[in-house]
Amino acid sequence: MEYPNFQKDCNSLLCKYLTKEVFEELKDRKTPNGFTLEKAINSGVVNPDSSIGVYAGDKESYEVFDLLFDPIIKDYHGFGKNDTHISDFDPKRLDITNPDPKGEYILSTRIRVGRNLADFPLGTIISKDQRDEVEKRVSEALKSLSGELKGSYYPLKGMDKQTQERLIKDHFLFKEGDRFLEAAGLNRDWPEGRGIYHNDDKTFLVWINEEDELRIISMQQGGDIKEVFDRLSQAVDFIEKRLGFLKSKHLGYITSCPTNLGTAMRASVHIKLPKLSKNMELFKKITDKNHLQIRGIHGEHSESEGGVFDISNRRRLGVSEVDCAKDLYNGVKELIEVEKSL
Repeated sequence: MEYPNFQKDCNSLLCKYLTKEVFEELKDRKTPNGFTLEKAINSGVVNPDSSIGVYAGDKESYEVFDLLFDPIIKDYHGFGKNDTHISDFDPKRLDITNPDPKGEYILSTRIRVGRNLADFPLGTIISKDQRDEVEKRVSEALKSLSGELKGSYYPLKGMDKQTQERLIKDHFLFKEGDRFLEAAGLNRDWPEGRGIYHNDDKTFLVWINEEDELRIISMQQGGDIKEVFDRLSQAVDFIEKRLGFLKSKHLGYITSCPTNLGTAMRASVHIKLPKLSKNMELFKKITDKNHLQIRGIHGEHSESEGGVFDISNRRRLGVSEVDCAKDLYNGVKELIEVEKSL
């Protein structure tokens, strides 16, 4: 393996931190699961427009390739090698109200976490048999959900057209084809071992074996962040007790992309801000202050439509789940106040 030939205009954190010295030090290392530097950096090498450019293959990747992962984690999260992540998913400690009780600005609220099972490698190098086993274990556990969380599981393999169309219409279906995930090895054996669970009310959703082995999602119309958080907390607690998640004392919950470490939480709203959208400098000032990201309504790398934006927390590591939801609440509250005043 030779040092990658990065283009001059490459702005990814991989380009920034994979120096020739670091490369020489790491190129022959392997994790116990056989994950290599070449696999870790392939997505960023193949896609020079990546913002990060690296993926982990297992929990040990973060230790074996620490000379690359540590500075990337420090740059993205402001979280150092000697810091410790502390989790707090207790809804009682989230003391907030609905920031938009009349429903004039917030169209919908969605909070998700990424999780991986404790005794498997990550999706980048998981074997087909292991992925099938993950699907089996998770779908079995989900069958025992009750009350508001009770629902049905739909495997992607052999899914009938009618179910497929309904899930697309509900924006529930995840698809193959993301080139960043493809180059990281996350699309192998598609659609085997993958599926979607949702409750009867369509406010709770689990993706199995997309980017992480589980994406657990709570959502609803309007701006009641607290209610969405409560539902998610209850579901995550239930699943974790039955299956056990991959985590470390230092980095919290372990995910294949280093941006999701820690809480692995993305708390977001779709919000209508037509006036603020004409003053992106002010808009960005408010979101930066509250540790939030601005995206288009179809997620990363998409544009806004009709003054509607997807606003989410940027911090995930070194802050708790309660902190992530508070970041979203504080930022959204301020955005609405400024939008009203313009």
